[in-house]
Amino acid sequence: MSRATGPMGAFIAALVAALTAYGASEAAQVSAANPGSAEAALAKLPPGYLPRAALPDSLALLPPPPAPGSAAMQRDEEARQSVVPLRGGPRWARAASDADLAFPHAAGIFSCATGVEISREATPHLYGLLGRMLIDVGLSTYGAKNHYNRTRPFVAHSEATCLPRDEAMLRGDGSYPSGHSAAGWGWALVLAELVPDRADAILQRGRDFGQSRLVCDVHWQSDIDAGRVIASAAVARLHADPGFKSALEEARAEIATARQSGAPPAARCTAETAALAMH
Repeated sequence: MSRATGPMGAFIAALVAALTAYGASEAAQVSAANPGSAEAALAKLPPGYLPRAALPDSLALLPPPPAPGSAAMQRDEEARQSVVPLRGGPRWARAASDADLAFPHAAGIFSCATGVEISREATPHLYGLLGRMLIDVGLSTYGAKNHYNRTRPFVAHSEATCLPRDEAMLRGDGSYPSGHSAAGWGWALVLAELVPDRADAILQRGRDFGQSRLVCDVHWQSDIDAGRVIASAAVARLHADPGFKSALEEARAEIATARQSGAPPAARCTAETAALAMH
């Protein structure tokens, strides 16, 4: 089965950037302007928890993306149009922030939802868990992504996105399924397990993280929905891996201690909640 082959996509570039989660200097050597092949990029990635052959096969798990002129494609267009009024506002800015998967930034995305300041310094085990599972979840999307090579909405409509610096990479990267949506939902599923009394807030943040891709005009709604399917498959498979299960328990103990130190700054979390409430 085909996984992450051919030209390196934007999401693999983001995965390479996630090398910084482990303090690796190789990430600085990867240029978004000249990304090279997927094989070269993959060689720079640290290992996830799963062997590549054990990753879920997104091409087998997902139906084809909506066909031009279909009712499903019309729903995608309607969903896209519904968020156009958010452009340029706080929700647009939040979507631009969510687009950045590089660590340490990405590790803190769920801090407010979990009530724990997630960082290399405060929660090193959780920080490493989120970075490492990102590789497994992200690579799981590429079977379908490469096969269908779906055109992204901003390309189809000749418009700009919330993060112009990524547009050159995104133009040649398949839209279906969304790797960012898969990452956000995968993180949310695991964090909801680790902090069950805040599960609703965490899952809501995971949903909103995926919807940021719609707001940014870089994914169709069906791409985002499909990303969540692949995330669920990847997280289910991760739970059968001894290394992941061990890391999960280390993170659980760490979170219990971190919660006693206090929640993230209230002002930051209030601003995030307000922005995400805009639909």
